[in-house]
Amino acid sequence: MTEQTFVLPDVGEGLTEAEIVQWRVAPGDSVAVNDVIVEIETAKSLVELPSPYSGTVGELLASEGATVEVGAPIITIGSTGAGTPAPAAPVSVPEPSDPGGAVLVGYGTGGAVSSRRRKPAERPVKASVGVVAKPPIRKLARDLGVDLSAVTPSGPAGEVTRDDVVKHAEQASVFRNIETPAWGAVREETIPVSAPAAPAPVASAPASDAREESIPVRGVRKATANAMTSSAYSAPHVSVWVDVDASRTMELVKRLKASPDFADVKISPLLIMARAVIWALRRTPMINAAWVDTEDGAQISVRHYVNLGIAAATPRGLLVPNIKDAQSMNTRELAKALEHLTLTAREGKTSPADQTGGTFTITNIGVFGVDAGTPIINPGEAGIIALGAIRQKPWVVDGEVRPRWVTTVSGSFDHRVVDGDGISRFIADVASVLEEPALLLD
Repeated sequence: MTEQTFVLPDVGEGLTEAEIVQWRVAPGDSVAVNDVIVEIETAKSLVELPSPYSGTVGELLASEGATVEVGAPIITIGSTGAGTPAPAAPVSVPEPSDPGGAVLVGYGTGGAVSSRRRKPAERPVKASVGVVAKPPIRKLARDLGVDLSAVTPSGPAGEVTRDDVVKHAEQASVFRNIETPAWGAVREETIPVSAPAAPAPVASAPASDAREESIPVRGVRKATANAMTSSAYSAPHVSVWVDVDASRTMELVKRLKASPDFADVKISPLLIMARAVIWALRRTPMINAAWVDTEDGAQISVRHYVNLGIAAATPRGLLVPNIKDAQSMNTRELAKALEHLTLTAREGKTSPADQTGGTFTITNIGVFGVDAGTPIINPGEAGIIALGAIRQKPWVVDGEVRPRWVTTVSGSFDHRVVDGDGISRFIADVASVLEEPALLLD
């Protein structure tokens, strides 16, 4: 029997290390080529690694929770073959409904496997006996805390669709599934700012009367910390904000929701905000630029396309996937892209490629009831804009105080790249579109 050693491969995007999340095999198990053997977490995504060999699992060389560098051995597999990897299966792009895991370049795709995400504790959801819905739709309903029996189905055969569940969930309060824990005995938590030099042994659960807890920084949290620190201490941030009468934006959203052309698309003020940002970037292209340090000196790279990033809070942490070439999309196409981006992020399936190459970012802090903020710029960009909560407030119109839908548009910008006049013009342009969406018709 020949023993093969499988090392941690580079799955792309400049991977240097990854955390072993869960082994799918144990010593003595039989595996075939393309069977998923381990789930790893990189700085950007969860990835399932298939086996390049067939045979019997020998030794697991890295424990769950350990951080392993690319090229380090992670498992041995005993094979009766000639000692060379089996030929890779053709790589194919799975359909959106394909339950298969991520593709490891050069090793082929695996068969249907269980979900690659660690399952959160299920929320109590009422039974939905008699409701017609596919298993993935039922799982999405459980994750969002939606009672399927209360959802109006729109499918051709009377079944509940994904859009039905999402729309029903968004009608409730944004805080409906966020439990507020009572104050406990723990007064302070310490979070290390760097990962340990060597994998530490798995710590036992803290005692119930523990006053402190240490949480290792790894994965998405580590990548986010590095990126935000680099941006905050390298790019001189300048922040501006303006209050906006968004009543006509709310009217447009209402009309689009009632339009048959948008019946199958999620419509929200974020869609109009995205259109406004794209329009304003075309009028002030330096906002869509980036500061680049080279051996020959600093340069400013001006992008004449818009890869629009949308900051998304996910169970794995902050992700900023982006919509490629958003400037070439019409309103319906942009709405579909935003919907797909949101659902993919919620399900933890955002690919590394969707998180790179962004040129400008929107963060929708209004969904949390927040009015404004001073967000940190995503590295490689020159600005980020925040859409605040849209509330009815008294507003002076033609000399009279009237109730209007008012929001605050705020943002942060790299002062090395763009001056105050350009920043002010950009924010004013975005505000103008929210006040009068008809400007988008020019």
